[in-house]
Amino acid sequence: MAYGETVVSAGKVYELGFFSPGKSSARYLGIWYKKDVEKIVAWVANTNTPNSDSSGFLSINATGSRVLRMNSTNHIVWSSNASTSLQNPVAVLLESGNLVVKDGNDNNPDNFLWQSFDYPCDTLLPGMKIGKNLVTGMEWFLSSWKSIDDPAPGDFKFQVDPHGFPQLFTRKGPEIMYRAGSWNGLRWTGTPLLQPNPVYTHDFMSNEKEVSYTTGIRNTSVPSRFAVTPSAMLALCNKYAMCGSYASCNINKSPAVCECLEGFTPKSPGEWEIFRLD
Repeated sequence: MAYGETVVSAGKVYELGFFSPGKSSARYLGIWYKKDVEKIVAWVANTNTPNSDSSGFLSINATGSRVLRMNSTNHIVWSSNASTSLQNPVAVLLESGNLVVKDGNDNNPDNFLWQSFDYPCDTLLPGMKIGKNLVTGMEWFLSSWKSIDDPAPGDFKFQVDPHGFPQLFTRKGPEIMYRAGSWNGLRWTGTPLLQPNPVYTHDFMSNEKEVSYTTGIRNTSVPSRFAVTPSAMLALCNKYAMCGSYASCNINKSPAVCECLEGFTPKSPGEWEIFRLD
């Protein structure tokens, strides 16, 4: 896949390609929302190693052991670093926004050779998890961008601390900026925004192999994400006109919900209730 070309998920929700963030001229490989005119980026491959020109391309080798992004000098800018090989390797952008390398005849997620969901950036998509694999030591956490022009890891991390009673933290280096409390079986105790609701699902796993937190969305036709901004704010209401005409997004409700302005009522109350605001 060369610069200017893209790969689109089957349902045309997500798109994979090369982009330049903000005012930057540097090129990155990323995944964004296909139908969003602003092309909000949900994942970036080469956060620390941008390409300086349009010669980059994405390829997969014969065994699937690497997904490569290279430039005209054949220099490897980014690799998936998969440690094993496949007989019939393919790279697929799933409808969840997960870029996976797998055997073309095997759709079992447990057998994926590599997946982008294991390497979150600033965005938590439905089905993506944060936490820690206690067997391999792999950690999944969100890291803010340095700025809107630079997707390299910034100052802030949003992560699960697996020690003792696992808690959800936002950190700036070693300093804890925000603590969401421990999991009480339904939600994080210090986070009323994430209490049970008709829009999102929240799943927490804690056993001898893994401690992790996963979000989901009940109406999959509605694009949704949690994102940590460069200033460490969780971006729930930052999309322009996300609530449609004559409505506003209230981040103080659980979840952040759309509310009609005074004097207006929902045109379709049923769809409004499930957050389908199109």
